[in-house]
Amino acid sequence: MAPALPALLCLGEMGGAGGPASDFLPGTLPKPTIWAEPGSLVPWGSPVTIWCQGTPGAQEFHLDKEGTSVPWDRQKPLEPGDKADFPLGPVGTVHGGRYRCYGGHGLSSEWSAPSEPLELLVAGEGPAGRLGDSPSLSVQPGPSVAPGETVTLLCQSRDRTDTFLLSKEGAAHRPLRLRSQDQDGQYQAEFSLSPVTSAHGGTYRCYRSLSTDPYLLSQPSEPLALVVSDYTVQNLTRMGLAASVLLLLGVLLCQARHDRRGARDAARS
Repeated sequence: MAPALPALLCLGEMGGAGGPASDFLPGTLPKPTIWAEPGSLVPWGSPVTIWCQGTPGAQEFHLDKEGTSVPWDRQKPLEPGDKADFPLGPVGTVHGGRYRCYGGHGLSSEWSAPSEPLELLVAGEGPAGRLGDSPSLSVQPGPSVAPGETVTLLCQSRDRTDTFLLSKEGAAHRPLRLRSQDQDGQYQAEFSLSPVTSAHGGTYRCYRSLSTDPYLLSQPSEPLALVVSDYTVQNLTRMGLAASVLLLLGVLLCQARHDRRGARDAARS
């Protein structure tokens, strides 16, 4: 588990004085991969696990959080020896930030280059939160569009906002960020999706944040479902169905005429 903030501060002082952090020097081994499960955007108070995967044979992994002078945590690798997990939570303000991890091979005393950064975002607030109400989210021209069109998702809030973030449910990429614009006392940002493809379909939410705490987000907006429909296929399907109905009616009409003609011929004979 990640240490509490006071413990981090104490460890930072030890590291600055030649303590446990002084023997950790990033090296030139291939950089490991870092990711978070269930995702890098975490509701306040929920658990999250940061994973670090390096080269086979790694004997230890270090997790660093930007802004601290010592590794946030150290873990031995899981079997078969190429990755380690760092459970965090329940998450709060102290957990939001940018993380990197390193893999080490004890026999050679070598350490890898740092992984790519992982931004851990904490959504929602504790009792002393400063972000106020959730933003609103709307879409133009509408929630159902055809491929190739342009869609604009509009995040708005009357509370002071420096940045809006747009998140798609289940997406592997991190949320999109835009600086807010003040429009007659209302803060807003327009996220343009163009040209729209089937991959854009899904459920979206937007959040807002302040520049003083960029990794602490507001509560999410209400979810917005974007449906990308292939109208061409739909129209062809409808036309095919209509043609089938007309053909059936024609067959029935011919059959009825044939039956009436047969009845008249029988009556004459």
